[in-house]
Amino acid sequence: MHSTAQPPLQSPQPAPAPAPQMNSAELLKGASSVEIQHAGQRYLLRVTRENKLILTK
Repeated sequence: MHSTAQPPLQSPQPAPAPAPQMNSAELLKGASSVEIQHAGQRYLLRVTRENKLILTK
């Protein structure tokens, strides 16, 4: 009789931490757009006339 090797049982991965939440009003501080620096790049987060957010590079 041959025994087949069983892979070791892996413990379950912990659930990722929930993303922090921020109100857009806190981020924009009354402005219609805000510049965001990330990894040496400039991004612009702006509010449209329809009150939606657009992030552009």
